[in-house]
Amino acid sequence: MLEQLESWLAERGEPAYRVKQVRGWLDRGVFEFESMDDLPRELRDQLARTFRPISLGEVVVKEADAGLTTKVLYELEGGYTVEAVIMRYERRTTLCISSQVGCPIGCPFCATGQGPFGRNLKAHEIVEQALDAERRLRAEERPLTHVVFMGMGEPLANYDAVVQSIRDLNLSPRRVTVSTSGLVPRIEKLADEGLPVTLAISLHAARDELRDELVPINKKYPLHSVIGAADAFGRRTGRRVSYEWVLLAGVNDTERDAAELGQLLRGRLAHVNLIPYNPVDGTPYRAPEPRDIRRFARQVREQGLNVTVRDTRGRDADAACGQLRARFT
Repeated sequence: MLEQLESWLAERGEPAYRVKQVRGWLDRGVFEFESMDDLPRELRDQLARTFRPISLGEVVVKEADAGLTTKVLYELEGGYTVEAVIMRYERRTTLCISSQVGCPIGCPFCATGQGPFGRNLKAHEIVEQALDAERRLRAEERPLTHVVFMGMGEPLANYDAVVQSIRDLNLSPRRVTVSTSGLVPRIEKLADEGLPVTLAISLHAARDELRDELVPINKKYPLHSVIGAADAFGRRTGRRVSYEWVLLAGVNDTERDAAELGQLLRGRLAHVNLIPYNPVDGTPYRAPEPRDIRRFARQVREQGLNVTVRDTRGRDADAACGQLRARFT
């Protein structure tokens, strides 16, 4: 919306600082133009007739982890719904943001991909998730410090809106992570945007045979092309690439998988983020036991790679990684 607002104001001969004034109100959680009392009354009336500052409607809010995690279900125009998740940590607060209604990739272990695909979110609908999170956190005197595009959808399949929303966020791109299943042409395009975001590749397997099963887009963009595009992104931006690996018991947590991962990423500007699987109804997968998670992490480190195991948040509210599906219960 901010880009359209800026053009609209310029066409009417308004000074450039009007955009900053409006953005300041939005950042403070004020979404009604009539309340923006540092704007002329006539301009406020015209804005109210022309723009709708907030189009998301809150439907359900669920808390988890003793209040450290908040999942919000929003209704969009057209009756579609999406979810976003706020995660509070000691030194940061992260918003997991959605970019699509559903997901067209269809990874079999992910709840979002099990339902029908609805539509792409518009840039302002993505930004509004962050504005709403900032409003909630302001009441706690806590800032929003990071945004991760790891909610519903494949961000790079909604490329233009996602890039525009990153530019419109009240946050440095260095604090933004964009996750992708491996849309190679869009990774290459993102490298040229001048946005120093962190790129996260949803890898999950280090051989094409298995990745074809777990990440179906691999059949179109196999591992060598994805890794090549990620390497180019790292060189162009100077940013380390994160490789996400959802741990599925007996599927991709073996010594062979660790060795193949080492062979694939050793010597690259890369970090491996292991994610213990979060249960999803109707799938055959399960999480490894804690001892097996520790074993696999050790085996990957022995391959010379930097590794972390992601802290599981929001599982008891279906808000954890891979569990978002925009349902009401």
